[in-house]
Amino acid sequence: MIESLKTDILVIGGGPAAFVMVATALEHYPDKKITVIKEEKQSLVPCGIPYIFGKTLGSAEKDIMACGAPMAEVVAILIDKVLDVDIDNKQAKSANYEISFEKLVFATGSVPFVHPVFEDALLLENCFTVNKNVEQIEKLKNYLDDKKKIIVIGTGFIGVEIATELADIGKDVTIIGGNHILAGSFDYEMAVQAEEIMKKKGITLALGQHACEVLKENNLATGVLLQDDTQINGEVIIFCTGYKPNTQLAQSAGLKLARYGGIWVDEYMRTRNKDVFAVGDCSGRRDFITRDPSKIMLASTSASEARVAGYSLYGLKYLKGFDGTIAIFSTKIGNRVFASAGVTEERAKEENIDHVIGSFEGLNRHPGTIPDASKQSVKLVALKSSGQIIGGQVIGDKEAGEMINTLGLAIESKLTAHNIISLQVATQPLLTAAPTTYPIIKAAQKVIETSISKTI
Repeated sequence: MIESLKTDILVIGGGPAAFVMVATALEHYPDKKITVIKEEKQSLVPCGIPYIFGKTLGSAEKDIMACGAPMAEVVAILIDKVLDVDIDNKQAKSANYEISFEKLVFATGSVPFVHPVFEDALLLENCFTVNKNVEQIEKLKNYLDDKKKIIVIGTGFIGVEIATELADIGKDVTIIGGNHILAGSFDYEMAVQAEEIMKKKGITLALGQHACEVLKENNLATGVLLQDDTQINGEVIIFCTGYKPNTQLAQSAGLKLARYGGIWVDEYMRTRNKDVFAVGDCSGRRDFITRDPSKIMLASTSASEARVAGYSLYGLKYLKGFDGTIAIFSTKIGNRVFASAGVTEERAKEENIDHVIGSFEGLNRHPGTIPDASKQSVKLVALKSSGQIIGGQVIGDKEAGEMINTLGLAIESKLTAHNIISLQVATQPLLTAAPTTYPIIKAAQKVIETSISKTI
């Protein structure tokens, strides 16, 4: 028997964007009834998924996302699949419920993307995608237990992190992809440092040759054929080839989609219907620098969108919306952190942006004789005319993961290299680089020096 329910705000989905949106809505509209309907009782922390396969987490149970006890007490959470949404009549139907709503938020996330050439391969017993589902992730992990030779297709963050975790537990891993790993986030001279670490871990890098065919025998894949006819053998193939917006339900409901399949939204995360919002990977995104449609999918971007939607549900409270994704990333490979935000030098050239570069390498402690001192590198990309920072890359110890957030703020705030060189920083010998050679400031000085030399 279908149960009829009524709510003020209905959220479809159970990922980070859904619960950040709910938390924000609770702060701004505490008198409103909020209902979340999601397909699975437990949701994974997306960024933690690669670490399930190695020693870092070791199981999906350790990567379960907590929505928080206070939220659970005041928000109705239903476990069911929404089958149909009638936007005009403000009703959603699932297998067990018919829900009337005032405001609707799509937070349906994303699903793995695999090139059509390889879709049939996913029917094979030993070919997998990295799905954000507890049962499917545990299935992959269990299947890997007694397997030795693993092929990872995809050199983005998920592929690199999974490959590294598997190598750390003794697996023979080959990673296949583009000209260098983490392409799009790092320029070659930065990415090659990560590649050297991966090689030292015993990971085989098959770069510059894309996979064109999965070789099989009976119901098992036996390996991958590359474009140059090189054959790589393996017992398991993991496709880490990205994700696509999960928007079938929204499309069926008549919502407009953006270029890359996400739900079209304005800067306040509203669809064409001002009572219907979309946040997270299911929403259409724009690039912060170029304003072009973007394929970037990040939990940090999703959280930003969700906060904007959360305070805009019943009216625009602030005149600043969401200005687009700055593509801010960080990861740890071996004992080094690689972090990036904004555009790379390579992309600046592709976009015909008149830019300059400022790079600096120093130490993360002062003096450098402190036992845990290590190299710290910063590369800035800036507009030549103004020195405005539009991109940055950092390699260093764990503190690099927070340094990139400083650069992210600089990009979003449209700061220039001239602003950065007067940046006041809290430095301490055991924690940071020296105030005299703070890498971000020194890199900004290089930007200014290069701009001046190019105009003379």
